[in-house]
Amino acid sequence: MTTQTLKEGQTIPLKIKRLGINGEGIGYYKKTIVFVPGALPKEDVSVEITNIAPRFVEGQLKKIVKAAPERVVPPCPVYEACGGCQLQHLAYPAQLHFKKDLLKQSLNKFRPRNFDNYQLPKTIGMKNPWNYRNKAQFQLRKIDGEIEAGLYQADSHRLVPISDCLVQQLATTKVMNALVELLNKYQLPIYNERKNSGIFRTLMVRVGVKTNEVQVVFITQSVKFPQKKALIEEITQHLPEVVSIMQNVQNKRTSIVMGDETIHVWGKESIEEQINEVTFDLSPRAFFQLNPEQTEILYDEALKALDLQPNETVVDAYCGVGTIGLSIAKQAKEVRGMDIIPAAIEDAKMNAERLGVTNTHYEVGTAEELLPKWLQSGFKPDAIIVDPPRTGLDQKLLKAILRQPPKKMVYISCNVSTLAKDLVDLAKVFDVNYLQSVDMFPQTARCEVVVKLTKR
Repeated sequence: MTTQTLKEGQTIPLKIKRLGINGEGIGYYKKTIVFVPGALPKEDVSVEITNIAPRFVEGQLKKIVKAAPERVVPPCPVYEACGGCQLQHLAYPAQLHFKKDLLKQSLNKFRPRNFDNYQLPKTIGMKNPWNYRNKAQFQLRKIDGEIEAGLYQADSHRLVPISDCLVQQLATTKVMNALVELLNKYQLPIYNERKNSGIFRTLMVRVGVKTNEVQVVFITQSVKFPQKKALIEEITQHLPEVVSIMQNVQNKRTSIVMGDETIHVWGKESIEEQINEVTFDLSPRAFFQLNPEQTEILYDEALKALDLQPNETVVDAYCGVGTIGLSIAKQAKEVRGMDIIPAAIEDAKMNAERLGVTNTHYEVGTAEELLPKWLQSGFKPDAIIVDPPRTGLDQKLLKAILRQPPKKMVYISCNVSTLAKDLVDLAKVFDVNYLQSVDMFPQTARCEVVVKLTKR
């Protein structure tokens, strides 16, 4: 049956077979694939067709005829409207099972060499899968004279105000709510996207979970900062945990949250965080994992997979502030890291200096530029560790690795689809020993994976 025989607004019965990459239920109606957000495997549901594409249809869950035993009541009052989480209606043990299954589905789709024999241990989860995020980045809107902060509803620009996000650290929620109160108290000009007017666009609050230090970043449309002195006084008086206040200027009409210019407003320019006894400085634009507790486990898994020997050299290809590289520096002869954000490289160098680590080298640039340069200068890494963005490995970097593969490689992935796609090429020169999934983002459909690769 083709999708043409189905009509928008039509209601159909459906059996849900599995969950898709975004946590949506997947069923088949007379051989047509149907995606249904909020539905779970093993459920019989009634679905209203909302969108018809040439090869699939999308539907809205109207009624659960037979519920899955793993279905639970989501504790968050704005769960369905917000869209920040996708799996609160699924019991946590079943979420962990889903994340391993997602990895399996991606491998089946891209079919890298020998994929049927890859070892996939159980997903490593959290004891308490709530209040784990160390950074809140909420958009600002003025609605009926009231300033509110929150997240955009999925696929829209409708702001869902949030005063208690259940996956955020309690400290970020407390500070965020206090800041919104201050914006209202002083009636500060909030950016209006449609009119391209106003100043304050976004609030960012990040906490160092081990140090309890909090950084506040006001993201503004211009360098103007009305009532700066009054805000500093209020924050320092009522929020002693805040040790750093910064301003970031984003004057482009874009969905990119932060701009290139960051201004020091008050206190320290960065906050400290610790991972596996290693202390890091975090400036506003520095990338840092959002779940420090699971990050320790993720890096332990990466270190285990790397199996470093004392005389071995390592390249950390997407190094950020040096979190991974500095965690493994003790075991390595030398670690070289690269990143395209200069502020992150500055942080990485400062972090290494403060830790007294002398066997690291950090450089600004893309891996595809720097790797060949380092190889030409006689630096031949024994191992490479990659932690790329969701888009996966840059093609030029992939080619550079395939041309001169090191003895071993560890791939940390935050997107199972791009990982499986990259493994098609990597499996030509490496044996894929195992893929260990780690749940960094409970209640969401996202999953991190540590892959151990050995040169064939």
